[in-house]
Amino acid sequence: MILRRTTQGVLSIVASTSLFLGGCTTALVHDDVAYPKTGAHCSGSQGVDDSSIAVLPVPVVAFVVPHANLHDIKADDYLKRCGDPTKLINRKVEVNRTACIPAGLTRIITLGIWQWCPASVSWAADVKP
Repeated sequence: MILRRTTQGVLSIVASTSLFLGGCTTALVHDDVAYPKTGAHCSGSQGVDDSSIAVLPVPVVAFVVPHANLHDIKADDYLKRCGDPTKLINRKVEVNRTACIPAGLTRIITLGIWQWCPASVSWAADVKP
């Protein structure tokens, strides 16, 4: 009986953790196109600053007001590194914000006004000849 409760507890923790961490990655662009010949494959990743600041920067009140991003992350900025946008197929750009979870401490220290978020952007695309 105790083993059954422990197993259920462990399974519920694993399920909730996977759901929580699954929401930390956002796909900005994801295309799947079948094309007979591709010239080359381009991919890469880069660390970015995805910090935010409260719209109303009043201590403690800033916890409940919306936050605005300080740096706008656009898929086109990263896909341009692969070449002419009209020749790109199978494009994929993802932003991984998993590192923002422990960095959320900065929001507590600044009383809700600012949150530092070290995100990672990865991109990939095939280039038509």
